[in-house]
Amino acid sequence: MKRYRIDLAYNGSHFFGWQRQPKQHSVQAEIENCFQKLYQTKVSIVGCGRTDTGVHAKYYVMHVDLDESKYDEDVLLYKMNKILPPSIVFYSIKIVSDQFHARFDATERSYRYFVHHQKDPFLNETSLLLHQKVDYQKMNEAAIELLGKKDFTSFSKLHTDVHTNLCDVREAVWVEYENGKWYFQIIADRFLRNMVRATVGTLLEIGYGKLEVHSIQEILNKKDRSEAKTSVPAHALFLWDVKFP
Repeated sequence: MKRYRIDLAYNGSHFFGWQRQPKQHSVQAEIENCFQKLYQTKVSIVGCGRTDTGVHAKYYVMHVDLDESKYDEDVLLYKMNKILPPSIVFYSIKIVSDQFHARFDATERSYRYFVHHQKDPFLNETSLLLHQKVDYQKMNEAAIELLGKKDFTSFSKLHTDVHTNLCDVREAVWVEYENGKWYFQIIADRFLRNMVRATVGTLLEIGYGKLEVHSIQEILNKKDRSEAKTSVPAHALFLWDVKFP
């Protein structure tokens, strides 16, 4: 048995998130089932993190332990991409050290949340249509308060199984990538469940003029999920990148 690192991407529109769940269609379960078809035995995979229902991953990393003698990396890549559904693609497969861990070795993750202001039928599944004017300068001023190692309890889903709500945010910024089309990029060492969507929802309230720019720090200080605003829909959120040493 050898450990393989697999770089991949998936469209999360029709999945109940990454993690395998009873009676739900997840990305993890789909990939494990495809490996089982190929190897005729139960296979367990480990991903670099969890994404929620409907969230996409432009770039994702996982590891799996497999019988090295059955297929070389190129053949395995070809065969798995033939079996996997159109919503999942494997970019690369390579043998790594047995000590490599897709989740615990990751040092940085980045997410992007996409929004647009003009109705566009080709963006319905990947971007949020905003019907109001938004002040992006104010939102970027507010986003500065997210930077650094802070307790993000106020932006996390309640009753999660993590030991700490501290996250080290290294970048948080709104970027216009085309006329009237923007994304919010946030980079951190780790993320809590629902953290990005709750953060974007709160920043948009600032952009709409319903909250003051300094509200972010006040919300963080209270460590209470009810203080942050409604989470934005999942369909416009992408896990964009994952960094390893």
